[in-house]
Amino acid sequence: MKRIWIRLLAVTLAFFVPVDLFLHSEQGHGDFPWSHIPGFFALFGFVACVIIVVVSKLLGHYWLQRKEDYYDRDSNDK
Repeated sequence: MKRIWIRLLAVTLAFFVPVDLFLHSEQGHGDFPWSHIPGFFALFGFVACVIIVVVSKLLGHYWLQRKEDYYDRDSNDK
């Protein structure tokens, strides 16, 4: 089931990026220079999502995770 969702996501992304390239208006999304680059916001969203996942995994690994015997240790053990 997981493979089906991943494939569906890949097909959806592969469909919408070219659609964004062909249907990109000359006005863009705003008055910034990068607003006029076709596909910029799709790439920006993907990179932002990857950064969020990586940072949250690092945060969970180094700050939130505890050793398995965290509650069983004495106060003298380190």
